Formats: sequence, C-alpha cells, structure tokens
Amino acid sequence: MFGRKGVTYGVLWVVVVLTACGSAAEKLTVGNNRLELTLDTDSGAMTVLDKQAGKTWTQQPVRAGTVVNARKAEGGFDFVWRQGGLGLDVETAVRLEVDAAEFTVEMNATGALKSPVHFPHPFVTETGTHLVVPMNEGISYPVDDPAVGEMSLVAYGGHGICMAFWAATDGQASQMSIIETPDDARIQIQRRQELLCVGPMWESQKGQFGYSRRLRYVFLGKGGHVAVCKRYREYAKKQGLFKTLVQKRDENPNVDLLIGAVNVWCWDRDALGIVRDMKAAGIERILWSQRADPRTIQAMNEMPNVLTSRYDIYQDLMDPNIVKGKLRGVHSDWTQDAFPHDIMLDGKGEPRKGWQVRGTDGVMYPCAVLCDARAVDYAKKRIPAELQTHAYRCRFIDTTTASPWRECYHPDHPMTRSDSRRTKMDLLRYVCEDTRLVTGCETGHDAAVPYVHYFEGMLSLGPYRVPDSGRDMARIWDEVPPPVETFQMGHRYRLPLWELVYHDCVVAQWYWGDYNNKLPKLWDKRDLFNVLYGTPPMFMFTRAYFNEHKARFAQSYNTVCPAVRAVGYSEMTDHKFLTPDRDVQQTTFANGVTITVNFGDKPYRMGDGTELKPVAHHVAGL
Repeated sequence: MFGRKGVTYGVLWVVVVLTACGSAAEKLTVGNNRLELTLDTDSGAMTVLDKQAGKTWTQQPVRAGTVVNARKAEGGFDFVWRQGGLGLDVETAVRLEVDAAEFTVEMNATGALKSPVHFPHPFVTETGTHLVVPMNEGISYPVDDPAVGEMSLVAYGGHGICMAFWAATDGQASQMSIIETPDDARIQIQRRQELLCVGPMWESQKGQFGYSRRLRYVFLGKGGHVAVCKRYREYAKKQGLFKTLVQKRDENPNVDLLIGAVNVWCWDRDALGIVRDMKAAGIERILWSQRADPRTIQAMNEMPNVLTSRYDIYQDLMDPNIVKGKLRGVHSDWTQDAFPHDIMLDGKGEPRKGWQVRGTDGVMYPCAVLCDARAVDYAKKRIPAELQTHAYRCRFIDTTTASPWRECYHPDHPMTRSDSRRTKMDLLRYVCEDTRLVTGCETGHDAAVPYVHYFEGMLSLGPYRVPDSGRDMARIWDEVPPPVETFQMGHRYRLPLWELVYHDCVVAQWYWGDYNNKLPKLWDKRDLFNVLYGTPPMFMFTRAYFNEHKARFAQSYNTVCPAVRAVGYSEMTDHKFLTPDRDVQQTTFANGVTITVNFGDKPYRMGDGTELKPVAHHVAGL
C-alpha cells in the first residue's frame, strides 16, 4: 500500500510520495497557484508544470550525482547533492515563491571545491524552441540548429554573458534562469538528445566552495524574449544595477553630446581638419575618440555637438627586462611603475598573463596584469594631471569590463573575483563621478551600468568577430568570413536583449575592430541593425579613405543618427519579428517611436499600406 501525505503552507502545498515500506521519498512535489514543481530524489532532476502556459519543463541530468536525505521544508524541499568525483556534500534548498511562477535553488558547502559544480541540471528543450543568450547584445539559437557549437560562457566578464540570465522560449512561453550569484559562475550550452540546452556551472572561490550559490527560475506564460528581458530589467533595478542616461545627463550635461553621435577612430594628423570635413559633409554629432594636443581638443570643444575623448587602460604592463631586451618600446598608457609590486599573481604565485606583444625576435610576449585593487590609484595619478592641460570631456577605458573578474594571490593585495568586480567598478566610478568624464568601456557587462555611459563592443558578438579584430583594426575586409555573415550579422539569430533591458541606461556600439565600414559588403546591414536597435554607428578610417568614401559615411550617419537621437533616452519596450523568416523586424520605444527594418530581399507591406523595400527601414512617431 502506498501512502500519500499533503502539507499546506499558506497557498503553497507539498506532497511526498512514499514507498510501501515507508522508505525515503522517491518524489517530492511542491505547488502554488502558478507552478507545480517535482523533484526526482534519485537524480536531482526537476519537472515544472507552468499552469498558466499549460506547459511542462523537464530537467535532464548532465553529470553523475545523487540526491541524499531529501525532505520537505516550508515552501519547498531540502536535500544534499553529491556530484560524482566532487567529494563534497552540497546542501541544497529549493523554495517556491508564494504567489509567483518562480522558485530559487540555493546551495551551500564547506571545504575545497576541486572541480566545478554542475547543478541544477539543464531543462531540456524541444524542436521549435530557441535559446535566449545575452552574449554581448544578444543572440537566439534554434535548439535543433546543427551549426551552433557547444560552448561555455563566463558570467563574470564581457566575453561571456553580459547579463546574468539565460532562457528558452517557444516564442511565447519561456523558462528563464537568473544567476543571483554570478561572480564565480558560467553557463554551459550543450546538447541533450541532439538539442541545445543550458545549465549552470559553479567555480570555486580561490579553491573553496565559499559563499552560497543561488539561482532563480522564472516561468513566463507569454511574451517570449521580450518578457524575459523585462523580468530581468525588474531584477536589475532591485540589485542597484539600473541608472538611466537621463539621470547621468543630469549629473554631467556632456552626456547629451553622446546621444546620437557617431564614434570615430582615426589616427591621421590634422584631427581638427577631419572633424571640420565631417561636419561639412553633414555628419553633425561626433564622438572623437583619438587623443589630440591641447589646442586641438579646445578647438573641438568649441564646436557644437563634438565630444572629445581618448583611449586609456589600467590592465597591461610589461616586465622591464622584456622591454629592454625584446621590445622596441612600450605603450604610453601601460602602468609600468606597477611592476612587480602591483601586478596580479595566480594561484601558483606566477604573474597573470595579459595582452601579448610581438618582440623584435618575432616571439609573442605576454604582458603582466595590473591588480584591479591598485587600478584606481594609477588613474588618480594620471587623469587629473592630464586634464589640467588637455580638456577632454570623455574617456574610453579599455579591457575593464571585457576582461574577466580575476583572482589575485599577491600577499599584499589578494582578491577574489567578487573583489575584482568591486574594484573594477571603483575605477569606472572614479572616472565617471570624480573626474566628471563621460565614460566608455570595452565590450560591456551590466555590473558597470551605473558607472558608464557607453560600451564599445556590445553590438559585436565576441565569438563571431572577424579574425584578429583586436589587433588588425584598420584592415578593411573585402570578403565576409562565414561566422561573421551567419551569426555576427545574422538577423535570424540576433536579438536586442541588451537594448530591451538597458537601452535607456547605456549606449551600445560596435567593437573598434568591427565597425560599420569594416566589411563594405555588410555596411548597409550594419546601418539597419543600428537604426533598429537605436544605437549609433562607429567609423574607423584614414584621411584618404574618408575622402574617397565621404558620401557613404554621410549616408550611414543620416540613415542612423536622427532616429538614434530621437530614441536615445527612451526604453525599448518591444521587439517583434513581423515575418516567420525573421526578415522583417520592429522595435518600439517608450516615447512612441516605432522602427521597422526589412533585412530581406522582398518588399514588405506594412499595416498602414506602406511598402517597405528590401534592405530598408521605416521610422514612425518622430
């Protein structure tokens, strides 16, 4: 005879299914008016019935392990997770929210963590479902697409996921996971039964399990990827990650010069003459990113709608012995005075390796890495002194959000990844608030949203940029590499996830090795992405190239920047695919502007009868 017991806690209920002899439970089930959640007490896999959507989501184990001592608890259940080869008991608490389609999983353990924890298991997907992954700006992967490879993406740096969530959706119903403790976490995109799915991977904190690890599962009955992003936007606000461009403009009026401005990188002399020629061509709003002499900066500052900036970095420096014997010189922005006392050491006591530089002997030599704990002190020495003679209004800080949060084992300034994140943000906060500069950073991560105004690289999906884009920036590519065409510029894959969460907080741009004119065959399409997403273009050129293509640069600016200026301070409220093949897409902004883009090769008839030609856009509500 099987026994069945029900226990009610408010609107929550728990059911324990017992075997005939009264042995340990095989299934535990907890429910509320939105969800029914069941735990398999052998494998640790969970099954969730979303009552609103009428959809069941099921986990499948990816790592050997077992559940021990599973038991009911108020609002959920507790158990010990023992992963094969881990040698560690992970105390796990599952708690269902009282009146929401959400539950949390919190894990704790004491002791050394010899290998990552792969738990909870991923929810398996089905044909017709898309993964939603905030890789830089955002991407969606059809779960049955054989072109997509398995991959691991850190949650603690821009070259991973830049917002701490992932999701799977059928276009309406979605299963979303929010990593509430992302500093030592990754996601793994892998295949189960030939279909892609995503699960978390928890790394050690300096060799230990460390603090509580926490994951939130959210089930949305409708709205697809837009609803997913809006749920994360709510979460970001509660976490203190949210600060709008309007708020930032109120603190620093120069922020307004950024909105609708094209970002320009040019190393040729006569910067002032080039800016004048750009304005004469109709390119009015300009972020000039290359450093200049004091007189040139002042002259640009006196022009309307020009934001003067320069590159800076607080990461790389080189061993003086390598400089002396192997290099022709050093980068003027390396913090050479930091060697060796302020560099990062790894767990073996060796210098962490940064950017590599080719020596006179043809060998690539890695830089050492400045400890993030020391970066602010070097910025305080450099920036105020320079501003006394060079009246920049903006500064681009390279690598800070692109590079991962790193552990440091130097005895004088040890750091966990959490410490690394905090001190990286201290650097950006100093540049933004103390020096009152419009602040940009590389690639982007939402930990920095309160302290930056723009990210270079957010639009450029890291794994799919042109080869060597970080070194061979100025090269113009005549042929388009397949990964760039398929994924980087693939409108059927890309999603404006970042814009749906943070469009009114941070300006997103292309990477400086992946700008609008980088691949002329894709220039028109880049412009369409910019106008659809409400983001400004980026140009990199020589004086000769600009002179030769001046009309095309002006066309790009005039196609994109008026719309970007119009929506620059507004939330993106919606993004839709208007055709099943995703060729025609539409975005809507809180100020009433709607932008429709036709990426396809056939005309599209809009609801008001307007015919939208191929490779064209339409803006309404200006």
